[in-house]
Amino acid sequence: MNGRNTAGAAQVAADPGKVVLREAGEADLDTAAELFRGYLEFYEVEIEDPERPRAFLAERLAGGDSFILLAEVPGAGTVGFTQVYPMYSSLAMKPAWLLGDLYVAPAGRRTGAGRALLREVLRRAREAGVSGVQLETAYDNLVAQGLYEAEGFVREEFHMYFHDLSETGSSASGGSVASV
Repeated sequence: MNGRNTAGAAQVAADPGKVVLREAGEADLDTAAELFRGYLEFYEVEIEDPERPRAFLAERLAGGDSFILLAEVPGAGTVGFTQVYPMYSSLAMKPAWLLGDLYVAPAGRRTGAGRALLREVLRRAREAGVSGVQLETAYDNLVAQGLYEAEGFVREEFHMYFHDLSETGSSASGGSVASV
């Protein structure tokens, strides 16, 4: 029920001839980490250790904490990724998913890669029987907000709060969805 494709990195044609999706495995860590670095830069997160993004993703995959999907566009390469964390909704008393990260590199924007990633997450969520998929993004990320709303996401009236316990006191909330 965690959304993993037990067949490994099976490919899903999101838009025939345009976007190909696959679940990331250990062999994809370098590619995923490069995209993750772009995501962190988008959110202006300072990376002190250049190896930390790759190590973070490797830890998540090894621990079964999340699954990562990659989007490839012919002629442009692997241009996008999303990372999903299974969790539980106490209010629904069922499993739910947190779409923690969604990023498409500038070379892959306007190719449908972000939409394809989002739709695949939703497809897998329905298949897994989860109660819903939650995400957050920057207030000024209007392009991403438009995509999410077009795909059926509804802005909730709840206020999000975050108490930073890091030594640096960074404003990064630990899980935002980036530009698509």
